[in-house]
Amino acid sequence: MPAAELNNSPKFILLAAALLVPCTLYFGTLNSMIAVWNSSETYAHGYAILPISAWLIWRKRRALSQTPVRPYWPALILIFCTGVIWLLSDVGEIQVLRQYSFVVLMPLLVLALLGLTIFRSLAFPLFFLMLAVPFGDVFIAPLINFTADFTVATLQLTGIPVLRNGSTFTIPSGSWSVVDACSGVRYLISSITLGFLYAYLAYRSWLKRALFMLAASIVPIIANGVRAYLIVMLGHLSGMTVAVGVDHLIYGWLFFGLVMTVLFWIGNIWRDDFPDVPYSQPQSSVQPLAVPRQSHLFSIGVCALVVLALFPVGAQAIKRGNYNPAHANLGTLPSTWHELGTCISWQPQFQPAQAELERCYRKKGTDDQAVKLIIKYYRNQTRETQLLSSSNRMVLDQDNDWRITGQSDHLETHLPIDNGTPFSLRETRISGSRTSGSDQQLLVWSCNWINGHVNNNAVTGKIIQSWDRLNLNGDDAAAIILVAPYSENPDQARLVLRDFLRTHLVAIESVLNSTRKH
Repeated sequence: MPAAELNNSPKFILLAAALLVPCTLYFGTLNSMIAVWNSSETYAHGYAILPISAWLIWRKRRALSQTPVRPYWPALILIFCTGVIWLLSDVGEIQVLRQYSFVVLMPLLVLALLGLTIFRSLAFPLFFLMLAVPFGDVFIAPLINFTADFTVATLQLTGIPVLRNGSTFTIPSGSWSVVDACSGVRYLISSITLGFLYAYLAYRSWLKRALFMLAASIVPIIANGVRAYLIVMLGHLSGMTVAVGVDHLIYGWLFFGLVMTVLFWIGNIWRDDFPDVPYSQPQSSVQPLAVPRQSHLFSIGVCALVVLALFPVGAQAIKRGNYNPAHANLGTLPSTWHELGTCISWQPQFQPAQAELERCYRKKGTDDQAVKLIIKYYRNQTRETQLLSSSNRMVLDQDNDWRITGQSDHLETHLPIDNGTPFSLRETRISGSRTSGSDQQLLVWSCNWINGHVNNNAVTGKIIQSWDRLNLNGDDAAAIILVAPYSENPDQARLVLRDFLRTHLVAIESVLNSTRKH
């Protein structure tokens, strides 16, 4: 190994420490990322991000050998602020924000230990680590809508009649449904990862890099719409014998590979040449860790370690202060309606709750549709048992018995709360499958109750939950779900749900508040 690279080794030791220390202190956050990599093919690329980042840093080794280490004290302020964000997101169980703040701590620690000049040189390889965070589920719903819109529009332009119901549509040869796996989120994430890496390696101009990154973000969305249209056409023209099973996923990846090849080929036309600047600095002048600066480095290293350790310790103290050893018990709901046995077989797919209440009712003396009430009560929440989680779904993507045909926000007025303040609900329309024997149309109203606050927005719900935990007020929360069947017009179900809510809302809140106090 050349002498210059031997002299460079202390810097790589510091770089390794900047990566390993946060991983050790925030191992729970790292483990949550690994768990997602293991369980989802969409985010399995996370395992490749660190080796790629390490390779990109290694390519800079000659430049590093010429740059002295100058500890940067203001970076401690940034580390502290990022730690605060991590703490708040950990307390509020905001997993994505917690993971991003954890990853950002690594480049900030490099900035503190090695200095601003080295940090600038390694900025892209360091922040490339952020692509390891499993983020993208928030785009699934809009991508499904775009893919369904695009496919239906192109089919109609082709002259094929289409009957659409939400993300499901029927053409003369058969029915199709755009589900999570067809949303194109995997193509989008893969394209962004490859596109960012290619733009960094192929261009020197930041304008070119930005344009290529933009293309890498837009092209896969449009390409997925084209892919969906072509698959439907293959099935239609073949009499539903081709591209109707696993084979259409294979066709999809082949098509995506072709699109990315074309994208890189076009991008290569404007590729910049990177001149190989010879390394000529005298070896005698290379002093990466000058003796006068070693005490500064030790001091800032200790201070950074103390700041980093503050937040995991604080998070554990807050969680212990909010722990409630009592078991939640919802008891019974007083009602003037007639209680039935079972009425609707559908169940929401939520994480396990500490207590549940499930009842079916019909208004006495009427032939109205039945109403199903489901309350799921959460206490001492964890990542696997929490109310506000993206894994809590009304219908799973792979469910063959039920499918969601529409979702929207819904406001109810003139209810017995807060002097008639509009009551925010989430309305979901669900359709059963005839082949499974659950041929029902269901209207679902749902909302969240968080420590005495009725809320239907995940963001504000997380804020309320985080504030209550910081004040050691516990983390009790519940999902309130009302279900009613209908035949053709969902207004039939809305009438009976509205009547039930007016009659029982005060009693439901009373049950929840009583459970919270015990």
